[in-house]
Amino acid sequence: MYQYHTLNNGIRIIFKQNGSAVTHAGVYINIGSRDESGKEEGMAHFIEHSIFKGTEHRRAYHILNRIDGVGGELNAFTTKEETCIYASALSIYLERCLELFADILFHSTFPDKEIEKEKSVVLEEINSYKDTPAELIYDDFEEYIFAGHPLAHNILGNKKNVRRFTTNEIKGFMQRNYTTKRMVISIVGNEDFRKVVKMCEKYFGEYESKSSAADRSIKPEYKQFNITLARHTHQMHVMAGFPALDVYDKHKAAFSLINNIIGGPAMNSRLNVSIRERYGFCYSIESQYTPFSDAGLFYIYAGIEAEALDHFIELVRKELRKLQEEKLSTQQLHAAKQQYIGQLAINNELALNEMQGIGKSCLTYGKVDTLEEMAQEIEAVGSDEIRDLANTIFGDERMSLLIYH
Repeated sequence: MYQYHTLNNGIRIIFKQNGSAVTHAGVYINIGSRDESGKEEGMAHFIEHSIFKGTEHRRAYHILNRIDGVGGELNAFTTKEETCIYASALSIYLERCLELFADILFHSTFPDKEIEKEKSVVLEEINSYKDTPAELIYDDFEEYIFAGHPLAHNILGNKKNVRRFTTNEIKGFMQRNYTTKRMVISIVGNEDFRKVVKMCEKYFGEYESKSSAADRSIKPEYKQFNITLARHTHQMHVMAGFPALDVYDKHKAAFSLINNIIGGPAMNSRLNVSIRERYGFCYSIESQYTPFSDAGLFYIYAGIEAEALDHFIELVRKELRKLQEEKLSTQQLHAAKQQYIGQLAINNELALNEMQGIGKSCLTYGKVDTLEEMAQEIEAVGSDEIRDLANTIFGDERMSLLIYH
């Protein structure tokens, strides 16, 4: 189902063939905001923006027009631990996408004039983000719980740092960190794999094999907190969170299932039923599990009316205690598994999602599980494992709370 190849310089390729007229391709790089230090904070995200602003072979307009000009879409994103550059286009333009990826990754010049313009764009992005408390609260929460560790870095950085970035600093960060052994080329499309490998060798194979200078040897420590911040919002924004499992933990599948039961995207999640549907305290409520390479977080977020705060927190604790004290019945466990497996299948039906998912999985684990293998892992989860995990993760003394009012 998935096909693999590794170039001589260490760049890995993961490919899935489908019958679509559209191909989705991307390059995942195992570098993110946690790999910055001091005055570099915000650098990885700024590179994601400015990498499209000029190469030794193209100006900014020609880069943007190379894919968009044939009806495709070119984009990128940055997380705490990865950067991804990706494109979607008709299958006949796959080679065009790969050539462009290589050009911007290995030949970007970061012209001073373009860099100064892009600083204004990123500064406005920071302003926009600060005006969106439902998004900002996640980064603020991580800044408090990982205080003093690079995982606390805000992905966007801060205005002071962004204003002072120089072309030489940007190039230096890229040369030290965006190296072949940290790259995965991920493709989902209707092409012969042998041709895919040849194209990747043609455009990526010539670059020197070397390791990154990024150092993730210092494991983060969690700082428990209870903080209320004045944001002058129309509603209270509340986040309750707990330290959770890292991406390599053997119980990760079971905890992902727990997250889906508690506050996953379905309308029948326990939090949605017990808080939104029963009391109408909030418009939306959700939980999220974010595993990192050496840490993990579980969050519950909602925007609520101020008068409901105490009742809301007690209802959240009540739902978590249920999982700690009551084993899921055979019927409940079966229903939860079927729902989660179905959601995974639907998500994988979107080829762009699949391209990104297999790229990240290959970057993290060196392989990709099929939907059948993921389903088997979920089916193997037992009610005792769920209750034990709930007791390990959801202790009252482990909960941190961040409130905007």
